[in-house]
Amino acid sequence: MNDLDPPGAIVVTHSDNFDPQLPANKDIAQPSGDRPTLDGQQDTATSPSARLQELRKLLNRASYAYYVLDDPFMEDAIYDRLYRELQDLETAFPELVTSDSPTQRVGDRPAEQFTSVQHNIPLYSLENAFDGADLRKWDERWRKIEALENAQYVCELKIDGSALALTYENGIFTRGATRGDGTTGEDITQNIKTIRSIPLRLNLEAIGLTTPPARVEIRGEAFLPLDTFEQINQERDNAGEARFANPRNAAAGTLRQLDSRIVAERQLDFFAYTLQFPEGQNLPDELQPQSQWDSLELLRSLGFRVNPNRRRCQSLGEVLSYFEDWDQKRHDLPYMTDGAVVKLDSKRLQRELGFTQKFPRWAIALKYPAEEVPTSMQRVTFQVGRTGKVTPVAELTPVQLAGTTVARATLHNGDRIAELNLHLGDTVIVRKAGEIIPEVVRVLPELRPAQAQPVSMPSHCPECHEPVVRPDGEVDTRCVNPSCPAIVRGALIHWVGRDALDIDGMGKKLVEQLVDKGLVKSMANLYGLTTEELASLERMGKKSAQNLVNAINQSKSRPWSRVLYGLGIRHVGSVNAQVLAQQFTTVETLAQAEPEAIAQVYGIGDEIAQAVHAWFQLPTNQQLIAQLQAAGLQLAGEAPAETGEQSLRGKTFVVTGTLPTLSRTEAKQRIEAAGGKVTGSVSKKTDYLVVGADAGSKLKKAEELGIEQLSEDQLEQLLAPSQAG
Repeated sequence: MNDLDPPGAIVVTHSDNFDPQLPANKDIAQPSGDRPTLDGQQDTATSPSARLQELRKLLNRASYAYYVLDDPFMEDAIYDRLYRELQDLETAFPELVTSDSPTQRVGDRPAEQFTSVQHNIPLYSLENAFDGADLRKWDERWRKIEALENAQYVCELKIDGSALALTYENGIFTRGATRGDGTTGEDITQNIKTIRSIPLRLNLEAIGLTTPPARVEIRGEAFLPLDTFEQINQERDNAGEARFANPRNAAAGTLRQLDSRIVAERQLDFFAYTLQFPEGQNLPDELQPQSQWDSLELLRSLGFRVNPNRRRCQSLGEVLSYFEDWDQKRHDLPYMTDGAVVKLDSKRLQRELGFTQKFPRWAIALKYPAEEVPTSMQRVTFQVGRTGKVTPVAELTPVQLAGTTVARATLHNGDRIAELNLHLGDTVIVRKAGEIIPEVVRVLPELRPAQAQPVSMPSHCPECHEPVVRPDGEVDTRCVNPSCPAIVRGALIHWVGRDALDIDGMGKKLVEQLVDKGLVKSMANLYGLTTEELASLERMGKKSAQNLVNAINQSKSRPWSRVLYGLGIRHVGSVNAQVLAQQFTTVETLAQAEPEAIAQVYGIGDEIAQAVHAWFQLPTNQQLIAQLQAAGLQLAGEAPAETGEQSLRGKTFVVTGTLPTLSRTEAKQRIEAAGGKVTGSVSKKTDYLVVGADAGSKLKKAEELGIEQLSEDQLEQLLAPSQAG
C-alpha cells in the first residue's frame, strides 16, 4: 500500500473480490476534452466526480478489509496506483475533494494548537471492581433499583489506551476529541483521521440504509499495538531520546502531537465499544439495537473494529469465568489489557438505571490484580494539598513497576500508617492503585532493621508549622490555616487551570514564585498584579509579563460556573459546579442557601451540600468573594428560563418505561421547566411515578409505597398550567 501504511504485502485472496467495474490500467477523462490514460488510450466514459467517488469507495473498502477485518483483497501495488490516481485527480479538481477521502487522513502542516471542545454526550468513567465480591456488590446495587431475576451481561476486554469521542454528521466523520474531564476534551480531529481502523464515512450500505442519521456519537479506545510500541522505543533509543514508559502513555502522547504526520507514522489502532444517538432523531429500526451485543455488531457493520474477544454471559458465574480465562491469556495479546468491562446487555435496562455523578450504574470495570514488587523505604515526607489535607508519602529505593520507575508511593493517611505498622527502613510491597498511582500495600516485618523507628503523622503542618487537626468522622489530617503557603499554592494552581479560570501562561513554577515572594496570598491578589511585579520574577521579561497581565484580565470574563469550580470547594467538581450555577444563578443565592435547599438540586447530595454551605460560612471565604467581586469577576449567570406559573414546584417525579411520544429526557426537561424535580429511584419522597410501556421494578415499588401513577396524558394535564403561561 502507500507510504502511510504499515509494511507487509496485501494479497489477492479471491480475484472476484476485486471490483469488476474498475479499469485495470486507465486514468480518467477531463470534462473539457479527453486526456491520455496510463496505457496511452483515451477514456471518455467516466466523469471526474464519478471516478473520484469510485476510487474513494474502493480504497476505503480495501482499508476496511485490511485494518478491520484482517482479510485483505488487494495487492500492494494496486492500492498504490489507485491512491496516486486519486491524489492526481484531487489535485486537478480541488473543488471535488471531500473530508472522507483517503487522501485526507494526514494533514499537510502541523496544527498550531488544540482547542477545547464540549462533548455532545458526556464520557463517564467506570467504577472499579477487583474481585468477585466487588462484582456481586455492584450486581446487588443495581438489582435494588431494577429487581430482575434474570439479566444478561456482555464482557469486553478493557483496553489500556486513550478514550476518544468521535462525531459523525450525515454519515461523515466531522470531529474527534480526547476524553478530557468527560465534559470537555481537546479537538484532535486531524490526528484521529490517521487511525486507519476508524472509518471516515459510515458504511450504511452494509445495513441497507441510504439516508444517514443526522448525528452519531462513537466512543472507543485508541491504543498502540505492543510490537509497534517496542519499535517506537527502539527508534527512540537509537535517537538518544527517552523511552515511553508504557503503551498507554505512548498512545496519549501520540494523540497530542501537533503534526499529524508523526501520528500517522506511529500506527495507532482503535476498538469501538459504544454508539449513541442524541435525543430527537427519528431513527430506523436498523439503528436502534436493543442490546449491548447488538450495538457491537452494528458498530462492526458500520465499519469499526470491535474487540473480537467479547462474550455474552448469562450469569455472574460466567462473567467471572471469562475474567479468569483471560487472566493468563491476556499476556499473549498484541495489546495491553488490565481487566474486563462488564455491562448489562439490555439497552432498556441501561436507560432505566442511568448514571451517578461519575459512573454508569449498568457497567463496571473488573480489574486484574496490579503488579507488586518489594523495595525498601528510606523515609516518609508529608505533602499538603490545596484543601489542607496532609498526605504521607513513602520515599523508596527506586524500583521498576508496571513499566515505570517508582521512587515514591502514597501512604494515604494516618490510619493506613497505623494499619501497616510502618517503620523507617522497612521492606515494603508496592503496587500501582488502578495501575496509575503507586501505593504501599504491606510491610515485611521479618526484614525490619533493628532499632527501626515507627512512623506517625505530624502534629504540626510541615509547611506553615501550625497545628493540624483531624475532624470527627474523617480519616484525613488537615492543616486549617488558610494562609498556609501549601494551601495557597494548591488553590492558585487549581484556580488558573484549564477547567477553571484558564489563565494562559500561569504555570505551577510561576505560582510557586508568586507565593514564595509574598506577592500573592489568594486568588484575588492575582488581579492586582502589575507588569513590573511580574517582570521581576525569574525567566519573565517585560513582554511576557504584559501578556500574563492580559491573560489574567481576560479570565474575568469566565462564566460563573467556572469561577465556582475554581474556588476549590471540597467535593465540587466541574460538572457539579455547572449544575449548582444553573440552579443558583448568583453567588449571593448560593451563599445564603441552606444545606437542605442545595441538596434538593438534582445530582447534588447531602455531602456536597454540607461542604458548599460550610465553605460560604467562613469569614475568610466571604472576604475572598467580596474581593473577587470588586476585581470584576463573573459571580452571576443567566437565570434559567421559566414559563408559566411553575405549577410543579416542590414535586418529585420518577419516570419509568417507554412513553408514547416523549423520550425520558424530554419528559425530564418538561417537568423541570415547570419547577419539578426528577430523580432516578422511587422513595417515600416521590410524589408521582410517570409510567410508560415495559415499566420495571420502579412500578412495583411505587405500588408498595402507594405513590400516585401518571400516564403521559395525565402528565401533560399537570403541565398544562405552565404551558398556558
